[in-house]
Amino acid sequence: MLKVNLTGKLSPWVAAKDVILEVLRILSVKGGVGKIVEYCGEGVKTLSVPERATITNMGAELGATTSIFPSDEITKAFLEAQGRGNDWVELLPDADAVYDEEITINLSELAPMAAMPHMPDNVKSVTEIGELKVDQVCIGSCTNSSLSDMLKVAAILKGKKVAPNVSLSIAPGSKQVLSMLATCGALTDIIDAGARVLESACGPCIGMGQSPNSAGISLRTFNRNFEGRSGTADAGIYLVSPEVAAASAITGVLTDPRTLGEAPVIEMPEKFLINDNMVELPASPEEAKDVEVLYGPNIKPFPDSNVLTNEIEAPAILKVGDNITTDHIMPAGAKILPYRSNIPFLSQFCFKQCDENFAENCKAAGRGFIIGGQNYGQGSSREHAALVPLYLGIKAVITKSFARIHAANLINAGIMPLTFKNPEDYDKIKQGENLVLKNVMTSLDSGEFILYNKTTGTEIPLVGVFTERQKEILKAGDLLQYTKSQKA
Repeated sequence: MLKVNLTGKLSPWVAAKDVILEVLRILSVKGGVGKIVEYCGEGVKTLSVPERATITNMGAELGATTSIFPSDEITKAFLEAQGRGNDWVELLPDADAVYDEEITINLSELAPMAAMPHMPDNVKSVTEIGELKVDQVCIGSCTNSSLSDMLKVAAILKGKKVAPNVSLSIAPGSKQVLSMLATCGALTDIIDAGARVLESACGPCIGMGQSPNSAGISLRTFNRNFEGRSGTADAGIYLVSPEVAAASAITGVLTDPRTLGEAPVIEMPEKFLINDNMVELPASPEEAKDVEVLYGPNIKPFPDSNVLTNEIEAPAILKVGDNITTDHIMPAGAKILPYRSNIPFLSQFCFKQCDENFAENCKAAGRGFIIGGQNYGQGSSREHAALVPLYLGIKAVITKSFARIHAANLINAGIMPLTFKNPEDYDKIKQGENLVLKNVMTSLDSGEFILYNKTTGTEIPLVGVFTERQKEILKAGDLLQYTKSQKA
């Protein structure tokens, strides 16, 4: 457990995004690997639920197992405003809770920040970076598209115009947010300023539209800025708060919003608009059985599951370094994402950034191991980063450490995520060498594996940390096979 002790209160124009950027600056993108990050302290009471959501959302960029805030009276008030007061349960840390690590952040001392290309932990203050000319601003994503974020942006843009050299796009976080923006008139302020309003979806965050111009500078309120993720290989992507984004869209350069004067004060609504008319449930379980799922010609069958054998012999088909993201494994972008249901087509792009022949090598070998460094699989939780390697015959991924979500996805796909017992043993394997895992079933139960490098004659101890359920999933072949067996 890592305790982040928050003291003080955010100053005007300083945002929750600046809090998580400061945490990333301190800890790095692999600083949370294998850890649960718990936010505590007097500063917690000053943060709304949407602000807390922004901070915990980017816990994935730390490589953390999860990030948590207490469920307190602030949480209760938010749920009541959403018509869900009965769902509230108080969850607080024990008075005598003990933590493995602790850092303290004084919210009062924070300034507007930005993560510079090409990692979320490459953080400096906006004033340190200076007046960088901006080509594009994108506001939205799961990190910063709440109603309160959008109302702040609308207040900044009201009566002003987007700079002529800037393209501004805004994606509200949900139908509810969009509807409430329209009802109060804030949507008109956004449109009149010259912003493009996008659908409530990932969109530019995963390279689906709004790719910057070549070598362009794009400010985004998103969660990650990996090289090429925007859809433009040579773009410079900066991660910022909605306040910094809106201010910069007006001025045309990276701008500290504190230079704009008095900050707008946005209050949480007492009641949110509730309209679930786009969710239509079957009248009964019997009716649900008759629902037809339509499959277009681009939807291909799910990859065959791995059949776990007691001995696995395969080449080290790929060796990569630290901080391999799911974008490295399975790139995003408009060229690829329309084929999400076509794993065979997607396979030709797998690991293209690391080894342009990866897919061909896998198909030639029939099976393989991937060797990686620290924080393997950071970033987006996309399941395709596990499903495509499954299709290409990957039997295990062996690394120094994993980002937790990706390790779970590998298990669900029937691929074993294993770590070096001694991290320096990473250097004992070269790409192309022939490797053997023996006594897999027994090792799965014990968590202790031996990898035999058949090329060099070296034995390398490995560790597999699995829950009992995960062991059964791997033995069954994958999560689907396990689920079918449980139903039977």
